[in-house]
Amino acid sequence: QVQLVESGGGLVQAGDSLRLSCAASGRTFTSYAMGWFRQAPGKERESVASINWSGGRTYYADSVKGRFTISRDNAKNTVYLQMNSLKPEDTAVYYCAASSGGYGSSRLRDYDYWGQGTQVTVSS
Repeated sequence: QVQLVESGGGLVQAGDSLRLSCAASGRTFTSYAMGWFRQAPGKERESVASINWSGGRTYYADSVKGRFTISRDNAKNTVYLQMNSLKPEDTAVYYCAASSGGYGSSRLRDYDYWGQGTQVTVSS
């Protein structure tokens, strides 16, 4: 069992930066690949970024490439999402998720555990 708690969301202006954190419980954090997803009002949840168990492989959605960076600190059981050059279309609830597959995936169905989400609002 893994519990995930996101933090770091908020209201910012276009062009600003935010760093989201996701703290995971349990002693097997390194067994899991981690992902960040987001869901805007009226839209389906979509993948933003993922990272494999070691941090050596990452994936980004085209819409965030070059602006967002996913990283993890296995000693702290924490995964991060650094978001730069934020745009109004980045407004959404951001969710952290853990996949027991270990390799990272953009598919929602590959993730076993989900956090409650943190709101990110970008004003124009």
